[in-house]
Amino acid sequence: MNGFWAVIRKELKQMLRDRGTVFFALAVPVFELILFGVIDMNAKHIPTAVFDQSRTQESRLLIQRFQATSYLDVARYVGSRDQLTREIIAGRAQAAVEIPPDYARNLSLGRPATVLVMIDGSDSSVATQALTAANGVLLQEAVRKLLESSGKRELPLDARPTMLFNPDMRSANLLIPGLIAILLTFSGTILSAFAIVKERERGTLEQLMVTPVSPLAVVVGKILPYMGLAYIELVIVLFLMRVIFQVPIYGSLLLLMSLASVYLLALLSFGLLISSRANSQMEAMQQAMGIMLPSILLSGYVFPIGSLPRPLQIVSSLLPATHFIKISRAIIIRGATFTDLWPNVAALLAISTVLIALSARAFQKTVS
Repeated sequence: MNGFWAVIRKELKQMLRDRGTVFFALAVPVFELILFGVIDMNAKHIPTAVFDQSRTQESRLLIQRFQATSYLDVARYVGSRDQLTREIIAGRAQAAVEIPPDYARNLSLGRPATVLVMIDGSDSSVATQALTAANGVLLQEAVRKLLESSGKRELPLDARPTMLFNPDMRSANLLIPGLIAILLTFSGTILSAFAIVKERERGTLEQLMVTPVSPLAVVVGKILPYMGLAYIELVIVLFLMRVIFQVPIYGSLLLLMSLASVYLLALLSFGLLISSRANSQMEAMQQAMGIMLPSILLSGYVFPIGSLPRPLQIVSSLLPATHFIKISRAIIIRGATFTDLWPNVAALLAISTVLIALSARAFQKTVS
């Protein structure tokens, strides 16, 4: 038994010395518990665009009913149905309401007034909640008008909801475009996280130190081979998505492949930053998992970003996966163009630039 207790004491000392493992084992469950506890699973504050052709007191009152809910936020007004559809394609709105020019006149004459509601079907949780909220507002308004009238039996509002982009809510069309970003996060970050730490463990880091190569050149040289491998994975995933799962690609495949390079650059730069700071491959793996978990939970793939608390929304905006999920869904499902996606592209470029600079600086400190 003396040997048994000696082994326990030895293992405890080794475990406590590895602070990264202890922190990872304790922090991840606490993070997940807090996250699932504070997040409201119902999508709220869904950006909504309005095309009000009536411009009457009755139509403004209906818009106020939409705005009064905690689920729909009237974010912008447009001047045509084409602009209304473009707002959804660009991702600036996830719901849209069109009020016809004869809305007030039909109500005053006792005829049913038609209201068109368009929902972005590329995000299932948001689409379902937006459709339910819009139908609820229209039904309440119809009942209110019905009670105000005397002897009228038919509902005065004719709600016509339309689910755009994947109207049958096919799960593969909803999940796989966002899953592309998650799969690339796993491979891109982990592969590059081992780049420099392997050199250190093999004893070849000193050879890089004496070469007349700048830290930035070393960082870029380390990134490019893994970027090529990640591109091969991206091609395979897109091929399986299209051929096996029959997910249509409505936008430009060339645009998606081009913008993926910016996303991969951010992922690989972050992995290289981890590799420059880690002392072992196990430590690099743990730190890489530290970015992958938020990328899954806070990027909008699992929970709607609008349902996150404000501090977590800020964290979400700093994650590369958040922006590429929006890009991939917009191109694959909604057929968006670069003009629609430039804010997310600009965010990815900014994140990539910062991560590359930090990686080069961390490598310079490593070799100095």
